Amino acid sequence: MENEVFEQIVSAVNKLVSWVAAGAMVFGGVVPYIPQYRDIRRTQNAEGFSTYVCLVLLVANILRILFRFGRYFETLLLWQSIIMIATMLIMLNLCTSVRMATELNTKRRSFLASRWCSCGRAATPLRRSTSCSPRPPCSSGLAACSR
Repeated sequence: MENEVFEQIVSAVNKLVSWVAAGAMVFGGVVPYIPQYRDIRRTQNAEGFSTYVCLVLLVANILRILFRFGRYFETLLLWQSIIMIATMLIMLNLCTSVRMATELNTKRRSFLASRWCSCGRAATPLRRSTSCSPRPPCSSGLAACSR
């Protein structure tokens, strides 16, 4: 009687460890990207994140899925590939949207800074040193006042 209870406990612990290991295998590759995603979203700055890493991981996981058609492997590895592909697509979506928004803001600021100068007149790009008053033409140094 005591031996059967011990075997049931060992069997239950074995199943639990097996499920935990399978979950770690499937979701373990995603865990490092969670803090990066949160940091990029919070700061709206994707400067330190390489999209080439996403490209390499996308290609590797797609090739792994295609390899499964020729040579069968565990279903857990298939799920790991699918989840990594979804994660990389989410990261690429976030990075491109943040970089596009940053680029548009930078272009908008430089356009507005180059259009007006400190004297209130329309400005032209700095090619010659003209000014509208004795003070410097523009505080940003991007443009000089036109006559």
